[in-house]
Amino acid sequence: MTLKQRWQILGRNPAVRLALFILGLAFMIVSPLAGLLPGPGGILVFAIGLGLALRSSIWAKRNYVRFKRIQPRVGSITDWGLRRKSAKRRSAREKAKKGG
Repeated sequence: MTLKQRWQILGRNPAVRLALFILGLAFMIVSPLAGLLPGPGGILVFAIGLGLALRSSIWAKRNYVRFKRIQPRVGSITDWGLRRKSAKRRSAREKAKKGG
């Protein structure tokens, strides 16, 4: 069994998913404090927290999709920053429409 497979199995455990979601929320809450420090620390901490929350919670994904419908421009920038697969598929479809 490879390390990637072990992480995938571990990520299916509800207790681990809950812990990752809580850790993600904690990062998002702490990000304004990290933003007070010089450099882009607050943005990076928020992005890590958002990524953890989206990866481990269906509730967070639903709210994120709702946010993207209301604010599509900000949602696309966020998708690009988080390197989400859905953003890559959407951009490839748009390029195919323009090119074809």
